[in-house]
Amino acid sequence: MSRLSLLLRASFVSALVILASCRIESAAPSDGPSSAAREGAPSGDVWVYTSMYQHVLDALDPLLKEKLPNVQVHWYQAGSEKVASRLEAERAAGAVRADVIATSDPFLYERLAREGAFLRYASPNVLRVPRSLLELDAHYAAMRLSTMVLVHRQDSVPPPASFADLVGERWKGRAGIGDPFTSGTAFTWAVFIQAKYGDAFFSQLRAKGAIVAGGNAAVLQKVESGEVDAGVLLLENALAAKARGSPIEVVWPEDGAVIIPGPVAIFSTTRNAVAAKAVVDLLLSPESQRIVVEKGDMHAVDPRLQGPRTLFGLDTLMDRSQQWTPALVELGLTRGSAIKEAFGKAFSR
Repeated sequence: MSRLSLLLRASFVSALVILASCRIESAAPSDGPSSAAREGAPSGDVWVYTSMYQHVLDALDPLLKEKLPNVQVHWYQAGSEKVASRLEAERAAGAVRADVIATSDPFLYERLAREGAFLRYASPNVLRVPRSLLELDAHYAAMRLSTMVLVHRQDSVPPPASFADLVGERWKGRAGIGDPFTSGTAFTWAVFIQAKYGDAFFSQLRAKGAIVAGGNAAVLQKVESGEVDAGVLLLENALAAKARGSPIEVVWPEDGAVIIPGPVAIFSTTRNAVAAKAVVDLLLSPESQRIVVEKGDMHAVDPRLQGPRTLFGLDTLMDRSQQWTPALVELGLTRGSAIKEAFGKAFSR
């Protein structure tokens, strides 16, 4: 790379850092044209591969049709693991159909960015997103936040105060956790737990009879049924369950909830960059962010918006959660298999 190219790249990153650290407190973004619109009127087909819930996509569709009437957005909706598998197959065949990806596996994004799979694009709507939720080379940015918390059944013993409490004697055989081999969110939680407490924590969980339940739905079912008294669960699942009358309560762990960013990125192989950028702009817009909160029970990345179900917003969420750092991203990316192996070894005894 030439000295000029290095200087240009450094200038770009510096500008993005400055923009990302700004908190512009205007009521709403300007109605002026987006970067995508300035390149030409967006039109044509855009394929979005996503793990967002179908009811969230159903709520987004009318907004997309209203704001981008000449763009036909096609969804491939599945769990993050299935989306990743499909992408790997398409990449191996040299025929990636996706233009945009919006899943909840932050480590996948970092790997793909390093492999040169993404187009660099800094949407104007990332200006308010906290820097820790941005990739500063503008290959991807968080557009929604899921959060791993503790839940307990209302008629059970006093709840655990922290994730660390789950290895205490009181919770012997009474705690449920997800399986990082089958659940992407459970894997991210395991990375944070390993970074904080080491591999020994998995063995301690096993020694105290923690029940590995698979995915979030399985953990919730075991808490609701009384098979366990407490569990590690996605906040969005807990809030939706409470809204339908589930006898559970949310506990914000004293050792920090685990935020799981759901980033959005554009593939460098896109055949319709203008429309893909317009879609990303809209997904990061306040209108779409409100849908993420109201329909998805997740936190928006816009700090001006309240959290789901009248919960606190982004700033308080960040204060009550363990922080994403480059070291944690590197840990999940380079030692993810080893962390899964340590977990599997502990629970296979």
